[in-house]
Amino acid sequence: MFVPAGLHPARAERRQLDQIARAGADLFEIGLAHHDAGLDGPVIQAAYRRALSRGYVLARALRAVEHAAGLRPTVVMTYWDPVHRHGPERLARLLADAGAAGAMVVDLPDDQAERWQAAAKDANLSTPRLVPRHLADTGLATVAAGASGWLYAPASTAPTGYRGPLDVPALADFTTRLRAASPLPVVSGVGIFTPALAERVAPLVDAVVIGTPVVRALMTAPEQAPVLTTAFAHALYPYATTETRA
Repeated sequence: MFVPAGLHPARAERRQLDQIARAGADLFEIGLAHHDAGLDGPVIQAAYRRALSRGYVLARALRAVEHAAGLRPTVVMTYWDPVHRHGPERLARLLADAGAAGAMVVDLPDDQAERWQAAAKDANLSTPRLVPRHLADTGLATVAAGASGWLYAPASTAPTGYRGPLDVPALADFTTRLRAASPLPVVSGVGIFTPALAERVAPLVDAVVIGTPVVRALMTAPEQAPVLTTAFAHALYPYATTETRA
């Protein structure tokens, strides 16, 4: 389950995380709000703007990670700019101390990958990597070699929140390439906006990521977030682990 940190006051956020965990989420991905979330669509960008407007972004994120990690394995999703501003070594240690199992920098620059991977390793954080579908096999192998935890294969090449048709055969081909390049589990998300789509994608991967539908609910009708989580969890069973971000 993808949950942007700081969207609601701490007490309400803890309650929502509790409810989502009970509803069927097996893993949390906590989003660290960023003002230029270029790989995300309007719903998650709006959620980040709300979180940013509340201030104390990193402190709120660390509190969310700490609570989520007490419920389910938890990773952090972030962009490189916050990592750079806070310092890779410092941020990795703060996330690990809060209980995070890993952190995925979705736009990690090639020339910063080695530094980030070293900082994360020193903090005992895994470093999942988002792998663009257009990468040639050589580039794919390079990204995979620096990843740990899992490889993230977007189901769509569009930003998060995409609601158009999915090219499932193209995704199947891509996951085959990833499995040839690395033994790491393959996770998919982006554009998986209904339980029916999740059920189609699940046999291809080791985990399915759902996010925008639940984030939309958290923005407008928080009581619907656990209901949606249950619907996706039921669609995915008995397939892979239920995460969330789309």
